This record gives sequence, C-alpha cells and structure tokens, in this order.
Amino acid sequence: MSTEKKYMLAVPNFSDGRNQEVIEAVSGELKNVEGVTFVSCEPEHDFNRTVLCAIGEPGPLKEALLKMAEKSTELIDMSKQKGSHPRIGAQDTIPLFPFKNTTVEDCVNLAEEIGKELHERTGVPVFFAAENARSEERKALAYIRKGQYEGLKELLEDSTHADYENRKPDLSVDGKLSEKMGATIVSAEAEGLTAYNVFLDTEDVSVAKKISKAVRGPSGGFSTVKSVGIKFPDHVGTVVSMNMFDCGKTPLYRTFNLVKQEAERYGVKVTGSEIVGPIKLGNIINSLEYYLGLEGFETKQILETHLMD
Repeated sequence: MSTEKKYMLAVPNFSDGRNQEVIEAVSGELKNVEGVTFVSCEPEHDFNRTVLCAIGEPGPLKEALLKMAEKSTELIDMSKQKGSHPRIGAQDTIPLFPFKNTTVEDCVNLAEEIGKELHERTGVPVFFAAENARSEERKALAYIRKGQYEGLKELLEDSTHADYENRKPDLSVDGKLSEKMGATIVSAEAEGLTAYNVFLDTEDVSVAKKISKAVRGPSGGFSTVKSVGIKFPDHVGTVVSMNMFDCGKTPLYRTFNLVKQEAERYGVKVTGSEIVGPIKLGNIINSLEYYLGLEGFETKQILETHLMD
C-alpha cells in the first residue's frame, strides 16, 4: 500500500467581496488547519464575491470546507446580497480537483460526502455539478445558476412549473431555495479553472465584448474558455475577462495572442494581462516555452521545484 500523502485542490467561492469582517471570518476557516494549506483569498468588490483556494489532505480539507460553508451560510443573507457575478447561494460553490496522488473519482466521492453533510448540518439546498451531476445539463454551472438566486428562487416556489423537476435542488427540505442561504453547488472535475484577464487601451466596452465573443467557445472560439468583455471601475481601459477550464489544451499564450489579434481589427492595443488567483506551474511553463522557443526544457531545471514536496 502506498504511503504517499494524497492532496486535493479546492477553489470555493462565497457571495461577499465587500465586507472585510465576513471575508476574514469565512476564509479563516481554511487557515491554520493541520493537513490544509491556505493558498489565496481573492475578494472581488464589483462581483461581490470572494474566491478562495486551498490544497489539503482529503479528511482535513473536507472538514475545513464544511466549516467554511457553515460560516458563509451563517453570515451572508442572500435576500439582501447584490452583485454582478452569477450566484445562487451564500456559499455559492465548492469545487474539488485532483492535485497529487488523487484521482477525479476520489474527488467525486469526497464531493458527495461534503454535499450530503453540508445539507445535514445547515439545511442548505445542494446541487451536484460537473462529474457529480445527476443529469448532463447539470454538469454546467451556467445551467444550474440560470436566473440566479432571484429567478431560480421564484421558479422553485411553483412546483407546477414546467422546469421545476429539472431545476430543483438535488438535496433540499422542500424543493425550494433557502431565502437566506440560497443553495450551494458542489462538484468535482479533472481540471480547475484559471481566471485570466487581458487589458485593452479603450474605454469602449463594446469592443471588449466583441473580442470576448470571438474568444469563447459557443461563438466560435475555444471550447474550454468562457469570456466576457467588461469595464473594471478601478482600472484604465476595458478588459476581456476569461475563465479557462483547461490551460493544457488551450494555453494562456494562445488566448492572449487571439485577443491581441482581434484587438488590432478595431485599432486597439493590448496593454497587459493578469492572472487572478493561483495557477499550476505547468500552465506557466508552456507559455514560457512558447515565447522563448525553448527546446527540451524540463521542469526540474527550475531550481525551486527541488524544494517542493
């Protein structure tokens, strides 16, 4: 039997990116936990959500995530929460990904445990998505979140609605959303998303939207990329904001180059880019190899990797 430790990656998000006391209280449940490494906390004021990242051994990580979700559902009231990012719950998502010596199947099993125990502890309705989805449609967060908290809550108030059976939570007390807690989406997938922004030197949001349409899968771009064109109030210019779901198949450099190429059509320059939150080393290396034209480069050539467990 292997004695190597197993690790999973969790990138949960909760629906508050403005109240510092709430952010610290919720993220604090993942800090200073034996067997769990807290990686990052990324509050987003305009979206009014916070994305956390942690790596941990399955047992300790599970308990830390449950305590985190309990704290979110205690402190956040969805009937009062407003934000520009799609959401249906106080603890909106708890996604798991294999990291080291673990498989997607391991993550699926742990996600099932987390979803069931979270519902038992708090009563919050739970949806299972991605590899845990009960139907093909529910694999996608966008389908589950359609209508957001307000729209989905209203739909589920009517059990005779044509979409009721397809849209109701997998675990719930009465088939409805909780007025205060909303619902939580729990899932497992092979690859976690990388949040990547490319900045443009134009204040015309319509240009960013046109470029984002060219980048995202459904409108002819990359099948592993979702993208929007928006304006960040605290940043000059506009941004093509992307969620990249497989940086191995669709590297950062490829999306960057496409945005740059499309921007030239409108006489717009790319001023820079930004990786939001953590990213796997390999997803940085493949862009390094591309831009420097490296041949035969190996990860072990990076000195710091020899200090990693």
